[in-house]
Amino acid sequence: MIGFIQQLGRRTPLGWLQLSREKGRLLIAVSGIAFADVLMFMQLGFQSALYNSNTRLNRSLNTDIVLISPKAQNMQRMSTFSRRRMYQAKDIEGVSSTQGMYVNVILWKNPQTREEKSIQVIGINPQKPSLNLPAVNQQLQLTKLPDTFLFDRGTRGEYQQAIAQVEQNQVVTTEIEKRTIKIAGLFDLGSSFGADGNLITSDDNFLRLFPKQKASALNLALIKVKPGYESAQVAKEIKYHLREFDDVKVLTHEEFIQFENEFWATQSPIGFIFGLGTAMGFLVGVIIVYQVLSTDVNAHIKEYATFKAMGYHNRYLLTIVIEEAIILALLGFIPGMALPMWLYQNTRKATMLPVYMTVSRALLVLTLTFVMCMISGVIATLKLQSADPADMF
Repeated sequence: MIGFIQQLGRRTPLGWLQLSREKGRLLIAVSGIAFADVLMFMQLGFQSALYNSNTRLNRSLNTDIVLISPKAQNMQRMSTFSRRRMYQAKDIEGVSSTQGMYVNVILWKNPQTREEKSIQVIGINPQKPSLNLPAVNQQLQLTKLPDTFLFDRGTRGEYQQAIAQVEQNQVVTTEIEKRTIKIAGLFDLGSSFGADGNLITSDDNFLRLFPKQKASALNLALIKVKPGYESAQVAKEIKYHLREFDDVKVLTHEEFIQFENEFWATQSPIGFIFGLGTAMGFLVGVIIVYQVLSTDVNAHIKEYATFKAMGYHNRYLLTIVIEEAIILALLGFIPGMALPMWLYQNTRKATMLPVYMTVSRALLVLTLTFVMCMISGVIATLKLQSADPADMF
């Protein structure tokens, strides 16, 4: 105990000396914090992938304003509205051009394994680029051919052989609803939580696949604004112009992206689950660090009582425990960040989802780790309030 008190005058932080004295306990604490950090990193990574993957198509649209049905929930559940609304929107002075788009999900046979899988089909006008995807725009002429499609390289599943054949300019055939289709080109968009992948074709080919959908019933209408006009202002004028119709909703491009995000964040259970997982990881970390610090305080309660007898205030004793919490946060964060980077890489390969480590996420988890350890430290120091010199005897 005398040696413990003599550490006051040394440069080495007293909190570190206490932690390093019990190396087994220190290892358990660091492992626990790293485990909590891994949980938070993975949940936040999945949550980010959820939003990024499901807005890829939304962000790729070559448009300033989007018309959708008020019944639309997300890109896989778009519903329809009358094509007339798109033509009526052209009456607004700031509108430069308009074009319709069809989107739906269907089962198709994997051309490589022949297993039935769901895939998202996008029907566009081959005369007008609807997407900011150079690979698609360069191959639009192929989609003019009957039952000819472009295939998404980033589709989740076993497609390596089929992709290789298309890259060698071989036409790959498969079936959708007992209809033979040809894959004549490739592009990169990627899978999402809502769809395993994407097919792009002409509007005519789309309507052949979905005979129940009328050509006059659109899923999306893309509106470009003339130079010098503000998208938000033009959208406001279109809303006013179409105010008497209840079958259409007007959104700017940014609002349409947010529309998709809000579905997955609030209406889908997936977004809630990832948020809950992050909170649970944080709570696990608080409990683990509290147990370690509380045990350490109990082990040195007599020394702390002696400090108080020598005239040291509770504030100084609290700083020792808080110092330990900060050290644990730093030591636990290093392995807690290294392991998720490896897990992110393997997750990308297995799911084709955009799971990447970002600086902002690393800083967020580091901040949460500090907060987690500080909360545990504050709770653990409550026992020091009762530390009394009489406890030595």
